Amino acid sequence: MRTRTTMTIAAITLLGAALAGCGDRGNGNAKAQSSTLTTAVSAWNAIHAEVPTSSFNRTVTAANDSNHLLGRPHQYTSAIKFKDRRVKGDDIVATDQYDVSWGGGIEVFDSNDDAKARAKYIQAVTKSMPMFAEYDYVHGPVVIRVSHYLTPTQAAEYDKAAATLG
Repeated sequence: MRTRTTMTIAAITLLGAALAGCGDRGNGNAKAQSSTLTTAVSAWNAIHAEVPTSSFNRTVTAANDSNHLLGRPHQYTSAIKFKDRRVKGDDIVATDQYDVSWGGGIEVFDSNDDAKARAKYIQAVTKSMPMFAEYDYVHGPVVIRVSHYLTPTQAAEYDKAAATLG
């Protein structure tokens, strides 16, 4: 009896795994296609090579994700935070050292549509609150979030550097 139960559970598990691999979430999103860009860290490395005023600040994990979105359905699968030395600490009041205000962040999604939705959401939320405003650039499945303390020209350096990502 125990063997039959074990075999049944194993068969159900395998069937579930096979079906999960075939699904497309039913929303028409095209999966991100990139063999070189799989994480926010790899995106960061490419961007940092072009924007040397930036410095790595933190890898976002489930334990330290202040948004509680890492790995959730339709949310980012990896993320990092970075600083930019052109942001003056005196300008930043009451924000934690990992906040986007200090430089920015990179979020990588499973699909281009999920990345676009995230950027649209951020812009909608911050539109009426200038103190939380930021520049957001979407390149394929990657969202680059840049501090509003940088000038438009400085922020555009991140957009240009990310152009090869997606």
